[in-house]
Amino acid sequence: MARKKECIAMLLAGGQGSRLGILTKNIAKPAVPYGGKYRIIDFPLSNCVNSGIDTVGVLTQYQPLELNEYIGNGEPWDLDRSNGGVHILSPYQQIEGSQWYKGTANAIYQNINFIDRYDPEYVVVLSGDHIYKMDYNKMLQFHKEKNAACTIAMLEVPWEEASRFGLMFVDDDGKITDFEEKPKNPKSNKASMGVYMFTWKILRKYLLEDEAREDSSNDFGKDVIPAMHSAKERLFAFAFDGYWKDVGTIDSLWESNLDLLNPKVDLDLNDNNWKIYSRNLASPPHYISPDASVQNSLVAEGCVIEGNVEFSILFADVTIEKGAKVEYSIVMPGTTIKAGATVQYSILAENSLIEENAYIGEKPENMDNLDDWGVAVVGANINVKENAKVLPKEQVAEDKEVK
Repeated sequence: MARKKECIAMLLAGGQGSRLGILTKNIAKPAVPYGGKYRIIDFPLSNCVNSGIDTVGVLTQYQPLELNEYIGNGEPWDLDRSNGGVHILSPYQQIEGSQWYKGTANAIYQNINFIDRYDPEYVVVLSGDHIYKMDYNKMLQFHKEKNAACTIAMLEVPWEEASRFGLMFVDDDGKITDFEEKPKNPKSNKASMGVYMFTWKILRKYLLEDEAREDSSNDFGKDVIPAMHSAKERLFAFAFDGYWKDVGTIDSLWESNLDLLNPKVDLDLNDNNWKIYSRNLASPPHYISPDASVQNSLVAEGCVIEGNVEFSILFADVTIEKGAKVEYSIVMPGTTIKAGATVQYSILAENSLIEENAYIGEKPENMDNLDDWGVAVVGANINVKENAKVLPKEQVAEDKEVK
């Protein structure tokens, strides 16, 4: 029998990530590389460990192979424990029958037996596709002080972006009085971050009731939390004011990577007090030739740079030949950019090959009108042939020749 835990984490990592297009063709969204040496899932996993939560269930579903392999026994995050640790929970380990996870709440419902093994007082439910550093223990203390049934992490967002989020109305005590789900004309800018702290015995009851309702979409934001609100349960908002980004789209993933190069952005990945852990294979030190130019960029180990790099993120083992130019781009592990090629405002997935004088993406001419412009994306293991051109917003899913 597992030893009782005060709080365990359930990390939702099963989404298809269709808005990331070809980047998630063969891997789950949380396994997408980020920031030169991380993957997206490193952030919630590291937050758990740094917050003192040592039992984490990772709920996988879509293309889980690489994610499962990456997490392994949890050792890089100090989650290789005999009591607790990290557990991969696929849809077939469930209460009855075999069924895909139908929604966020159903995913937790199907793993009630796993949670009950640890008999926790509290369960924190997390998303696997957000970049942020957060102390869940502070949120737990707030939850306890308020004697809450559910506490939702809240971030004030710019008014012009508010309609993209689930929004909350909050009184002076932090109590949630009402909700708006992605409204056209928002009346609040207090957005839900998709981080939920629940009192387990209360949540368990609502999960069972939600599953019994045939008309439910089995989602926390749409069904379970509104049901708790209607029943007058104590719902509170926990204010968060650090860096947080949902990297579920090509543009937001590109922006969040480049945020690492902005000194005004509060996301220090070298902070030893709140380390972000990851599983990295060892590579030799990077080499920058005396003829190369590298400005305001992140360069991981194993890179060989003989060309020009500006405002870009280079992952491990990237090669940039002499005369090649890379600007405002994210270049994932193992990619080679040959002599004379130009890469601008692009994301190149793992092990892609950009041949001589190819042209990927372009600089936006008018920053006030970005409708026709966008980030160009080259998929993993794709070869963009000599002199070929990839347009802004284009996603290259197969080898590209000159037309």
